[in-house]
Amino acid sequence: MTEETIDTSITAVGSLEVLSQFEVTRLKKAGENGLYDLLRRCVLAILNTGSDIDNTKTMLETFPNFHIDIEQQDRGIRLNLINAPKNAFVDGKMIRSTQEMVFSALRDIVYTQAANKQLGLNLRTSSDITDYVFQFLRNAHLMNPGSDPRIVVCWGGHSINKNEYKYTKDVGHELGLRGLDICTGCGPGAMKGPMKGATISHAKQRIRNGRYIGLTEPGIIAAEAPNPIVNELAILPDIEKRLEAFVRLGHGIIIFPGGVGTAEELLYILGILLHPDNQDIPFPLVLTGPKQAAAYFEQLHAFIGATLGPSAQQKYRIIVDDKEAVAQEMAQGMEQVKAFRKQTKDAFHFNWHLNISEDYQHPFEPNHENMANLRLHKTTPTHELAADLRRAFSGIVAGNVKDTGILAIEQHGPFEIHGDQTIMQPLDALLCAFVEQQRMKLPGTEYQPCYKVVT
Repeated sequence: MTEETIDTSITAVGSLEVLSQFEVTRLKKAGENGLYDLLRRCVLAILNTGSDIDNTKTMLETFPNFHIDIEQQDRGIRLNLINAPKNAFVDGKMIRSTQEMVFSALRDIVYTQAANKQLGLNLRTSSDITDYVFQFLRNAHLMNPGSDPRIVVCWGGHSINKNEYKYTKDVGHELGLRGLDICTGCGPGAMKGPMKGATISHAKQRIRNGRYIGLTEPGIIAAEAPNPIVNELAILPDIEKRLEAFVRLGHGIIIFPGGVGTAEELLYILGILLHPDNQDIPFPLVLTGPKQAAAYFEQLHAFIGATLGPSAQQKYRIIVDDKEAVAQEMAQGMEQVKAFRKQTKDAFHFNWHLNISEDYQHPFEPNHENMANLRLHKTTPTHELAADLRRAFSGIVAGNVKDTGILAIEQHGPFEIHGDQTIMQPLDALLCAFVEQQRMKLPGTEYQPCYKVVT
């Protein structure tokens, strides 16, 4: 079925700075450094907010004639959108939040290309990667030095069921009543629910500057198209910088039910918190869901225990079906974070003290060779094992929803994951549970595994 489209022209809104003629020329030249194709994919994903498309390949095939023409005017930038998805418009006029996010995408893509040359950073070193993340977030105006710690990062699946989605809204409502802001991966499901709940409670508390921050990256944006509640969007250049932005910008994390992407995020933060340098840094971490999701957290908890051990299990608290307890845990955690930051003279708006090793910072290319060579062995130090387990889940996410991963699977078959049997068995059990619970794809679609666990 052909999707309805519309042609329109929009001008910049928000904080987008005027682009130079050179920058506009670079973006307009299709194929040069991949900038135009990157912008096209990101903008198309933003315009598809609310659709049932959950991978880049399908999205691009659905709107093959979508085109962007960039004009520089004396008063700023104008984008001419040809064959744009009609659901992004009301009576022929683009929805304001969508328009803002389109220009956020343009801002971040331009900055990424310019920063690589102008900042003079060596992105092979840990300190420079962290500095890059700081510069990126500052350019996107996401840091607010005058505010106390109150950003709660919410992770979870984009295709959760209605009961789980309602619970995320209820938790978000309780967080908002306590004056806390929400930061998510910006998509639907568990990324939208907390924001939606918080908007109501912020209104009740007469909080007019509530923050609904969305952090994404080009490879995943089609599967997790920004929801319209997001009022601050940033598109980081890769998944590793996106994940670092979450933990540097946020002050605590709530993890709702999800699939492999959520497991990847949990392993990421656990690996960081397990690093010897981070043992004493307060960082509230709660896993929560409705009572129907209790088995999901039992499986996840058992997997963490079997692979990373009891020390990793002690880094988080599981709270089932108690929205108030979750919000209270986060509010109390914020006070601990505030006290620690004051004591150590660390910034409230960026977590400089947290040690994130290079294993968690360098981009992982999920190809067949790299997936087969992951070091999933019991002899590997715990925080390093967590890093490679995170990469395994990242590869499965790529094979499920990213265009490059999908193409690699189509050409060469499923990724093979090798390791010790004591790790492979719980990994296979967890992944099978995700498939059975339809946590790999949108409900009602048949999942074809993009991986093979070799025991």
